[in-house]
Amino acid sequence: MRFLGIFLVLFFLVVGCQSDTQPKPLAYLSLEYPLAQYVSQKTTVPFSFEANTFARFSEARQSSAKLTYEEMKATLYFNYVPIQNNLDSLLNDAYQLPYKHIIKAEAIPEKRFINQEQRVYGNLFTVVGDAASQFQFFLTDSTKHFLVGSLYFYARPNYDSIYPAVQYLKKDIVHLMETLQWN
Repeated sequence: MRFLGIFLVLFFLVVGCQSDTQPKPLAYLSLEYPLAQYVSQKTTVPFSFEANTFARFSEARQSSAKLTYEEMKATLYFNYVPIQNNLDSLLNDAYQLPYKHIIKAEAIPEKRFINQEQRVYGNLFTVVGDAASQFQFFLTDSTKHFLVGSLYFYARPNYDSIYPAVQYLKKDIVHLMETLQWN
């Protein structure tokens, strides 16, 4: 009986002292970006706007341009289309574009934008989740000009890790929309 008692105590000590190894969760960097400073971008495309000096502006063709945020590994693409009795088609395409990310998106809230003074109207779509593009937008004057924009990161679309950059770039996109002028 004594042997059984000692055996049970030793058995529980050996089994009870065993610890399960748990992997540590992945850590994310604490990213900080410079305070935004905006300057007017003069372009050959039929629009102009103020852009953050943190980004590099370039024109690809006569109808497209981009803002590159090299340190963030992100690019904001623009595509300009003149309206030629095709506003309904352009609006339809602009509304469908963000919803191509619905498979990975948790939500796609939209924010309406109206600037009566400059005749700039549009929507900003925020794609919440692990989607390839975090922002889609369009701007138009409803008669001549139509501009579509998309933000892409050149990194794995892990929304938790790119969230600080997403919030920083959202301010830039809103500022761009507020300062856009048709040429």
